[in-house]
Amino acid sequence: MTALRFDTYDWSGGREAMLRFGPDAGPIVIAALPLFEEANRTRQFLVTILRELADHGIGSVLPDLPGTGESVIVTGEARLRDQRTAYTELAQRLGRNTYGISIRSGALFDIDAALSGRWQLSPQSGENLLRELDRTRATPRSAPASETEYAGNTLSREMLADLHDAKPYAGASPLRVVRLESDPREADVKYAASPLWRRSEPDNDTTLAQILADDISHWIASCER
Repeated sequence: MTALRFDTYDWSGGREAMLRFGPDAGPIVIAALPLFEEANRTRQFLVTILRELADHGIGSVLPDLPGTGESVIVTGEARLRDQRTAYTELAQRLGRNTYGISIRSGALFDIDAALSGRWQLSPQSGENLLRELDRTRATPRSAPASETEYAGNTLSREMLADLHDAKPYAGASPLRVVRLESDPREADVKYAASPLWRRSEPDNDTTLAQILADDISHWIASCER
């Protein structure tokens, strides 16, 4: 199995950790986990995809964006605009054919990045994410506005405002949207599998990871022609 390497990257707001996989030459992927608890449920799965991509000869990085993972910025101080800035600056520093792959609300980070293409698994809008967060809110709707704890995550009102109108990229650059067969929304392709982000505990699906890595590698090859 392809070894991972621990690394860091600098952005205008500080320094954050990231993982590296695969070769340092050729196209490279920036991978984005979904926000909040879904990141924990899908991290192992995404790492498996990146290991598979390395076996296809495609390098990748998995950054901790500000306020996520092991970031020095706590979740309660996170802002989507800062996460987008860190992502954009990392993409610029990589300095070669860079592609974004994302899961769910991870598709909200790459809006301003100069990428060669974007591959999205079940992309989620900020509005949809907020509806799901509201169902898990630890306090009733009648609580003071300063109470913003959702499923163990304390979120600022500024972050909630950032998310309210946030949408995944839907522009003109190469874009591939992948969904599961249970999802009725439009997609370029759908695969049969159960959504890991809905499970109560972190889990993995190595078969689906292999299928998606094949999909990504063929898509990148088509973009590179």
